[in-house]
Parts: sequence; C-alpha cells; structure tokens
Amino acid sequence: MTDARLRHGRASLALSFFAQGVAFALLVTRIPAIQDRYGISDGLLPAFLAAVPVLAGVASVVTERLVRRVAPSVVLRWAQPVVLLALLGVAAGDELWQVALALGVFGLAVGALDASMNMLGVSLQRAYGRSIMLGFHAAYSLGGIAGASLAWAGAHWHLSLLVSYLPVVGVLLPAALIGSRWYADGERGGPVPAEGLGEAQGEGKQTGVAFKLLLPLCLVMTFAYIGDSTVSNWSAKYLQDVLGSSEELATVPYNAYMVTTLLGRAVGDLGVRRFGAAAVVRCGTGLAAAGFGVVAVAPGAWAGILGFTMLGLGLCVIVPQTFAAAGRRAVESGDPGASDAAVARLNVFNYVGFLIGSPLVGALGDAWSYRWAMVVPMVLVLMTLRYTRSFDAQQAGYRGGHERPRVVDVGRGGNEV
Repeated sequence: MTDARLRHGRASLALSFFAQGVAFALLVTRIPAIQDRYGISDGLLPAFLAAVPVLAGVASVVTERLVRRVAPSVVLRWAQPVVLLALLGVAAGDELWQVALALGVFGLAVGALDASMNMLGVSLQRAYGRSIMLGFHAAYSLGGIAGASLAWAGAHWHLSLLVSYLPVVGVLLPAALIGSRWYADGERGGPVPAEGLGEAQGEGKQTGVAFKLLLPLCLVMTFAYIGDSTVSNWSAKYLQDVLGSSEELATVPYNAYMVTTLLGRAVGDLGVRRFGAAAVVRCGTGLAAAGFGVVAVAPGAWAGILGFTMLGLGLCVIVPQTFAAAGRRAVESGDPGASDAAVARLNVFNYVGFLIGSPLVGALGDAWSYRWAMVVPMVLVLMTLRYTRSFDAQQAGYRGGHERPRVVDVGRGGNEV
C-alpha cells in the first residue's frame, strides 16, 4: 500500500467514524421525541432500546463470517448508507411496526458497521506501524458532539424528527459513499496456524478466533461499556435527583464527558507511541475509577460534573486500544486474516456491556442507593488492571512513534497484488 493510499484510507475511515458518531447521537438523544411520535409506552420502550444492541451483536457475528469472503471495506461501504437510511426511516414512519422495523435495520447495520470500521482501523494501524486507532475514535466522539448539538437545535426549535434528520442524512450519505472509494484494506489471507487465534474445525474450515485467548480483552471491553452506558444513561438523573442540580445543569455531565472523550482520544495516540498501550490503559483505568469514586462521594453538582469529566478522560483510551490489541494478537498468530475475526468477536462485547450497564445501575440504585450503585462500575472498571498484560504486545510495535508507514501493494478489494 503506497503512502498516498494509506493517507487517503485513513482520512476516509475517519469520515466514516465521524458519520457514525453523528447518526448514533441523533438517535439516542431524541429518544423522548421518538417515543412521543409513535406512542411507545414506558413499559415497551426498554424492549425497543434493547433490541438495537442485541441485533447489532448478531450482525457483528455475521460480519465475522462475511469478511472471510469479502473485504471489510465492502461491508462498510454498504452498511453505512443503510444506517443513515434507517435513521431516516425512524423519523419518517407513522405506525409502531414501522419504527420497530427501522430500529431493527438500524441495529443490524450498526453491528456490521462497527465491526468493519474497527477491522479497517486495526489493519491501517498495522500498516502504519504506529498507534492511530485513538484518532479514529476521536472522530467518532467529534461526530457524537456534532450530532448531540444538532439534536439540541432540533428540540429547541421544535423541529420534527424528519426535518431534523433529513438535512444531516442528505449531507452524510453522499459524503460517505464518495469517501468509501478510498477505503484501504490491509493484508488478508494467509495460512491458518495449527494453534493460536486461527483454529481448524471439521474438514479444515477456519473458525476464526479462539475465545479463550480473547477472553481478557472481551472482559475489558465489557467493563468499559458498562462504565460508558452508566454515564450516558444515568449522569443527568444522578445530578438532578441525588446531587440536587437544576434540569439545565443536569445536561452538562454528558456534554463534558463527550468533550473530554474527544480530547483524550485526540492526544492518546501520542501517549501510546511514547509509553506503550499497556501503560496508557493502566492510566486510563485508574483515572476512570477515580472519576466514579468522585461521583459516588460528590457533595454537590459541580463535584459530580468533575467526576464525570474524569470518567471521559479515563474511559476514552480503553476501547480503541482493546480493538488494537485483539488485532495485534491475531496477527502474531501468523494469520493476518484472523485479525478481522478477532475484532468482530470483540465488538460483540461492546453491546454486552451496554446491555448490562444501564439496567445494573438502575436496579442497584432503586434497591440500594444511586451513590452506592456508582461503586459497582468503579470496581468493574478497576478489574481492567488485572488484564493490562494483554496490551503488552503492542508496546514494542508502537513505542516511539517514529516508524514510517509500511509499504504493501494492495488491490482495491484488499487482496495483495
């Protein structure tokens, strides 16, 4: 892959991460409006919301199998437009079955999109020879801030969902399709090793990744998303009900969390190149756990906001480095193609953490207290320290950050030529 192809592939993939951040934020921040439009009851709403990550997890597993036959860039090229059109479908329907169908399509497309985006990110990082994954996730955070801001404007001006979503989709859809021309797949194929991440089953069929070797990273991913879903779902309620803030001030923690997530990811790659991935993950874990601790004991609203801000700076580095570690371990097994399977399987635990986190904190808060409920994700996030050795393999490859991109000629479809 030439240097120019690497740069173009990196820019186009960053655009995809940004577009996905915008789309997801537009959906989750307008859930009350969606509920009102379709008359979804409070009892039925959790089922609708849970269906999206469940279907996304299913699609991530399917994507693992699909990329054995087609390049991840092909999956991403088709999944992203479907996500944007499904978002538009959520806004355009009138009947309950229509929004159910649109959310179902959204969930399936998001699973394929998340898996294929991170597959391409891991392969590009490998081609560059230095850490760049945090930069892609920073683009996602930037998109999330933009999407949340657009959603606020739509709500402030009392715009319908369709009027709010249509211009955004009208801009992002052609931009994503044009940008997809420059997606760059990494090395693919190669022999399946007898041991390690690539295993044989039956008559020589490749099964992908041995789960036991990915288990530490799967746990880390789950813990990180339990923490993330706690912030996104409970920060406003915690500030208002527990710390006695105003309704307006209660919107600040999530915004502060997203901004610090962006800042942390924007500079995180430099930290990985200088100190190594394991050290960065340890620091992020300690800072995130301290943030939960500050939230749990906060005497007032501004102390709570400080805790959520610390959470953003801490959690933001964990997920990108977990994807990168999975891809790195797969390649070290001797099979570059196993990296895609590793990322797809790991991506499922993104949704597992999301499904566990919010109900867990809610149940503990109702049965016990919301202050003590914040201690549980703090303990789970701290457990990441037990598995930071899983990131050590990256240190030799990315420390220093002065390596030039590795030149490998790759065809449009991702096969070596």
